[in-house]
Amino acid sequence: MSSPLKGVLLGLAGFGLFSMADATIKFLGGSYHPVQIVAFAGLFTLPLIGLLWLRSPMSLRPVHPWLMAIRTLALIGNGLLVTYAFTALPLAQAYAIFFTLPLMLTLLAWPVLGDRVDATGGFAVVLGLIGVLVALNPGRVDFDLAHLAAVLGTVLAAIHYLIVRKTGGVEASVAMLLYPVLGQTLTAFLLLPGRYVPMPAADLATVASVSLTGMGGTVLMISAYRAAPPVVVAPTQYSQIAWAALFGALFFAEPMTASTTIGMVIIAAAGLLVVARPDRNRRETA
Repeated sequence: MSSPLKGVLLGLAGFGLFSMADATIKFLGGSYHPVQIVAFAGLFTLPLIGLLWLRSPMSLRPVHPWLMAIRTLALIGNGLLVTYAFTALPLAQAYAIFFTLPLMLTLLAWPVLGDRVDATGGFAVVLGLIGVLVALNPGRVDFDLAHLAAVLGTVLAAIHYLIVRKTGGVEASVAMLLYPVLGQTLTAFLLLPGRYVPMPAADLATVASVSLTGMGGTVLMISAYRAAPPVVVAPTQYSQIAWAALFGALFFAEPMTASTTIGMVIIAAAGLLVVARPDRNRRETA
């Protein structure tokens, strides 16, 4: 099997697991507060990170402690906001907003990393915004706090990725996983009083499945990016359009509308422009 094909297959599998985790979060959101979901999902994820560390023990001391702290804070906010968005929004609407992440990275990379927005990148940003308008269909969709949470969660995710890029991959992989999950878990438990609802064993097992699928997706994505360049792997994210349609229709009575489908395809096209534009490929190769 060629490396590009292996990267694509691993990417598709990884985003498939992420989509399963997202749908499970939405299912749990019918009974539990998002803070409780984040708290217990983190609690089940920490032992998995511990197992990764035991396989190859390494120093957990951050090389860039301040950047690690900012990244951790960004992912604490991202975890809470994204979980809330998935519990409150139709899957397709949530994904339509989250698919703008490459566009957010394009805009934020200019002030943070000094990467100027070229004509292609600027066109992609405008095209993506048009796609969001088509997908969310203003006038027919009431914008509320859940939509704002999705937007803010996407911005925080972009900050996280920019810091990962800025640190140049010098941080230990387990440390990169540990501190955000630990921060999310502690923060969620601090916010949990007054929101906690007792969970039967079946629901605890369901939360544990979120941790397993999320961690599994992360491991597969790391393997995908090791097997193939980003320009090959990144577009596999848009396979979540199909997962949103499938899970939304099967489990949540959320049929994908034509406008949502068209808007998500436009956003995906804009994201592909950002990922595949020639000047970016030259920088990544260098």
